[in-house]
Amino acid sequence: MLIYYHRDFDGMASAAILADALEATGREENVRWSGVNFDRTLHWEEFAMGQEFAVVDFHYHQRAKYWFDHHPTTFLTAEDEASFTPDDRRAFDPTSPSCPPIVLRHAAEHWGYQAPAHFEELAKWSNIIDAAQFQSAEQSMFGSEPAIRVSRALTCAPDLSFHDKVVRMMRKKPLVQVANDPTVDRCYERSCRNRDNAIDNFNGTIRMSSGTALMADLRSRKIRRERFAPFFLHPHIFYAVTVLPTRAGVHITVASNPWNRPKEGIHLGELLKKYGGGGHEGVGGCNPPDEGTAMQWAGELYRKVENVV
Repeated sequence: MLIYYHRDFDGMASAAILADALEATGREENVRWSGVNFDRTLHWEEFAMGQEFAVVDFHYHQRAKYWFDHHPTTFLTAEDEASFTPDDRRAFDPTSPSCPPIVLRHAAEHWGYQAPAHFEELAKWSNIIDAAQFQSAEQSMFGSEPAIRVSRALTCAPDLSFHDKVVRMMRKKPLVQVANDPTVDRCYERSCRNRDNAIDNFNGTIRMSSGTALMADLRSRKIRRERFAPFFLHPHIFYAVTVLPTRAGVHITVASNPWNRPKEGIHLGELLKKYGGGGHEGVGGCNPPDEGTAMQWAGELYRKVENVV
């Protein structure tokens, strides 16, 4: 059994919990895991052909033996949505701040799973991190809590196998031990340097701005990307559109300010779904096919949010 998880704190925690639950209850043996991102949805119907697999914190897949998600935009087609029925192997709750609580609740109710104590902390912080429920922009960027350190370390992963290693640690260890792992700690220290670089250089990347929104081009690999830098530096804005490079190509993120939400906002996940991505009401992302398209889409998305109040 191979678990595919969204490659962020939320998805990784979900994979760790599901792997433990499946083996502890005798449903599966030799469970493994591997991360995915939005670029994989370009050929989603052919994904994992011939495999027995699970998907957590990511788009619904009809062939997945186990599936758990909380994204309102999880169904890529009307056919997918029509085919889904909750059962003892699949659950969907778009009201949940993150995916781990869904997996924990389902495994307990349907499989009699008794989770180890450290999973409670993992689920709590997954809610905070994935739903941007930090007390402030300062905490999100400078907080020293173990979960924040781990989350920050993920931004400096030396390779994609790093995420799989952290999932293994999340499964067996409390977050303080994961954060203190030498490799994780080195990545965290590097992320702090990158954070400072991002803050120093962010304003120079802004290509469009209004009183309530901005669009920044972060494609230069010399300039680091910091998720909450737009709102830390410009607390008055409602929306930020950012373009950045990833291993899978150019990525666009559109986010609303967690500490200054617009009164009548746009559902960003639904908006980004039109561009082949998805997300939540307050944040969405997509992977354009090339850089020219990325800048075109970023301009379109900026114009859709620049006058929202």
